[in-house]
Amino acid sequence: MAARPPSAEAAAEPAQKVALTVNGRRHALDIDPRVTLLDALRENLALTGTKKGCDQGQCGACTVIVNGQRINSCLTLAVMHAGDEITTIEGLAEDGDLHPMQAAFVRHDGLQCGYCTPGQICSAVALVAEHKAGWPSHVTADVASVPALTDTEIAERMSGNICRCAAYANIVAAIRDVAEGGRS
Repeated sequence: MAARPPSAEAAAEPAQKVALTVNGRRHALDIDPRVTLLDALRENLALTGTKKGCDQGQCGACTVIVNGQRINSCLTLAVMHAGDEITTIEGLAEDGDLHPMQAAFVRHDGLQCGYCTPGQICSAVALVAEHKAGWPSHVTADVASVPALTDTEIAERMSGNICRCAAYANIVAAIRDVAEGGRS
């Protein structure tokens, strides 16, 4: 005799209170502790710029910035980020002005269908900060020095973000523009 699946009521976890700081604003949520950060952003806070692509951490469409570092929001639970500073694509612009990386993506036509663009931009913003901090990548020849931001460095650092439309050359141009102090 096959075991019966638990009822929906028996399987449901009790809601947990969590305070998330997203784009500089504090939000008090009552959510199932199994809810991913991605789903909390999209379903509970209506911040739908962050996209659900593969839901397995392979495409990067869900990339957000947490405490200055980029993460795949589909791979982490929302309750793990109480007290963290979370920045989504919606939080990059200031006072109605695009973030320099957003403006560079527009200027260099670094998007086609646009589905991956929020994750690409969040990842690119963090990439520039990582490079300025002197963090090496897997292709950095001399980890004791500040690596030049070559096309190879950018490609390696962006390798967690997939664009099915293949706008990669324009994405690299946009990142290079911002990294080299391009206009916003």
